[in-house]
Amino acid sequence: MLFERIYDDDLAQASYLIGCQANGTAVVIDGRRDIAVYQDLAEKNGMKIVAVTETHIHADYLSGTRELAAATGAKIYVSGEGGPDWQYGFDAQRLYDGDKISIGNITIEAVHTPGHTPEHLSFLVTDGAFSDQPGYLLSGDFVFSGDLGRPDLLDEAAGGVDTRFEGARQLFASLRDRFLTLPDYVQVHPAHGSGSACGKALGAIPSSTVGYERLYSWWGPYLAANDEDGFIAELLDGQPDAHAYFGRMKRENREGPAVLGERAPLPQLETSDVARDLDQDLVTFIDTRPNQEVHKGTVVRSLNVPAGKSVASYGAWVVNPETDKNPLVLLAPDQEAAQDMWDHLVRVGIDKVAGYVTGIEGLPTFVPKLVRPEDLGNVDAAMVLDVRNRSEHIAGNIPGSYQLSGGRVMWHLNKLPAEGTIVTYCQSGVRNSVAASALRRAGYDVAELDGSYAAWSAWQQEEQNAVTAN
Repeated sequence: MLFERIYDDDLAQASYLIGCQANGTAVVIDGRRDIAVYQDLAEKNGMKIVAVTETHIHADYLSGTRELAAATGAKIYVSGEGGPDWQYGFDAQRLYDGDKISIGNITIEAVHTPGHTPEHLSFLVTDGAFSDQPGYLLSGDFVFSGDLGRPDLLDEAAGGVDTRFEGARQLFASLRDRFLTLPDYVQVHPAHGSGSACGKALGAIPSSTVGYERLYSWWGPYLAANDEDGFIAELLDGQPDAHAYFGRMKRENREGPAVLGERAPLPQLETSDVARDLDQDLVTFIDTRPNQEVHKGTVVRSLNVPAGKSVASYGAWVVNPETDKNPLVLLAPDQEAAQDMWDHLVRVGIDKVAGYVTGIEGLPTFVPKLVRPEDLGNVDAAMVLDVRNRSEHIAGNIPGSYQLSGGRVMWHLNKLPAEGTIVTYCQSGVRNSVAASALRRAGYDVAELDGSYAAWSAWQQEEQNAVTAN
């Protein structure tokens, strides 16, 4: 059996390719939309992808199931569980508890494990060439290394009302009746790792075992004591802010993401053409440099989405394809870098990219306003906005500041003052620059706190030290 984990550091998301080496067939589970990685992996191992499936209707990224099926001719399997409100809206074979997908010597059995979502499936994998018993569990967003999938996302991102409590009860039952009935040796391979917003304490290790989670997870003692109330209270306490774009992901994944097909390489655009289109508001410029460079000067009305491992995450904070119809122009050193950024963006449904430029010379520019920590008290600010998560704000904040996480700012503009200066900050300045650029593009008067909370805290400590010394 070939068992490959494909991990996306940007979204902390894992997909899997499982293949039978005896007959050269493979299945992909929880794939993403930039599908070349799966095609290359299958070709390298002399395999044909014949089936694609997913554990549930995802909220944090756009599924590549339909994309991969269209490119390979693979058969699509999706969950049929969860009741009428949680059915997929596109053609695919439905899987119910106990149903199996067979590829050569390998059997993949669907196990209904509701809680994170009502329709959620986990997959028990049996390598028939080695054993007649399952040895692996692809647990999706059910069980992570050291944590569990949060049951409150339907409230946070899909318009549910208090569904978190029923979800938490379902999660307790899924652990008790399904997960903990498996042998301790079964390997657990989750769909997310550390950094994902799908849980609050995900471990960084890529896999675990049933036995290890039974003994050492935070939830183990609650299950051992059959303490459902204690489990629910602990599970729901302190969950991180859900990004607002999760709601769009849920809708599109349920209906069926658009199939992109083969994408042509992004062209390098003439600066003069981009300047003209910017003047007519026909394109949106994406400044992909670090915030320190952006603060020296950037393109007027541009969005800062720094290149690196968080292009998809930050891109979805500030670009909403349902309302933002302009194609994007990326700042990139070369075509390869631009193409890589586009790959990240399509993972969250940001598909319209016109091309790239290699510099901002010749484009309309300005210098964003900054406020030094020591000058903050002299600014007549309508609001000091903390774009960090709730937990960070609670742990320490600038007195009088208002918390609204960066992934939610553009969906909650009604909570911001319509007039006056908004001073924004995060921990180090990266998230702050992303959110501030979107607010400026939306017409707000924004000043960024230079160095953000880390610099403000250091200044406060210096002030205290000076007082003590005197």
